[in-house]
Amino acid sequence: MRGTGRGAADGRSSPASGARVRHAQAGGERAGRRARGRQALRIAALLDRLDGDFVGLAPVKDRVREIAALLLIDRLRQGYGLASSRPSLHMCFTGSPGTGKTTLAACVGELLRELGYLRTGQLVSVTRDDLVGQYVGHTAPRTKEVLKRAMGGVLFIDEAYYLYRPENERDYGQEAIEILLQFMEAHREDLVVILAGYASRMDDFFRSNPGMASRIAHHIDFPDFALDELLRIAEMMLEREQYRMDDAAREAFAEYVALRMGQPRFANARSIRNAIDRLRLRQARRLVAGGGLIARDDLMEISAADVRASRVFRGGLAPDRARPGE
Repeated sequence: MRGTGRGAADGRSSPASGARVRHAQAGGERAGRRARGRQALRIAALLDRLDGDFVGLAPVKDRVREIAALLLIDRLRQGYGLASSRPSLHMCFTGSPGTGKTTLAACVGELLRELGYLRTGQLVSVTRDDLVGQYVGHTAPRTKEVLKRAMGGVLFIDEAYYLYRPENERDYGQEAIEILLQFMEAHREDLVVILAGYASRMDDFFRSNPGMASRIAHHIDFPDFALDELLRIAEMMLEREQYRMDDAAREAFAEYVALRMGQPRFANARSIRNAIDRLRLRQARRLVAGGGLIARDDLMEISAADVRASRVFRGGLAPDRARPGE
């Protein structure tokens, strides 16, 4: 019999081979620790982005950190061979428009991918019109196609309560809801559904659809932004676009936002973004009309005149009488 020694002949490992096995195991453990360390750094960076990308929203940030902590502990329990089961991750975001719900949904997708709970973490954002068809046989393939695109990531359904219209017997929204319920249960390890909308309307929706309510594990409410938070958001938006305001322009813009907040259909950060777009238009018109050489600093400067040209300031109109969005 050919062999490498007595240990090989009688089936026992030699001391040298045992050392090699232990060395390989130790190397694997070190590599695993390094991989877990890199993952922890990426997760920490994502959570830090909550403070950098989201002004205010303290209760929202706290809740996301709680969910992340729960999932990290769940992974650690798995690593130690302790009992562990995948928690339900379907969510409901409630709040006014422009409070960051869609942006946070994208962040949640990235976080769940890093934690190993989603394959890709991509965000697919839809409304009722993307899911519900106009005739018999149209809704099912439409809804399933959206779900297929969302697999491995997050399906974000804005104003989800519009899926349910009990006053219309010929409406096909209920069919879309039933398909969603099936996928949320059957594919819970490969899909996270986030429903979004106004809190009171979402409450009505859940009361009318208890099957959906039972599948939503996390309810997160997004508060409206305060005036100082909206001004900080505006500064961040201007900085990203390489614009700036002088002190007079900042004072005028603070007055503008205070007035705008009292108008109908004010949409928090979304309205701030629209206001900045209009500021850029008025600045461009002023610079072109002025003629002559336009310097680099001129291209960056938003003046108080650009701000006060808004119709919100005209004629002493009360905030609720000024044209929405201007």
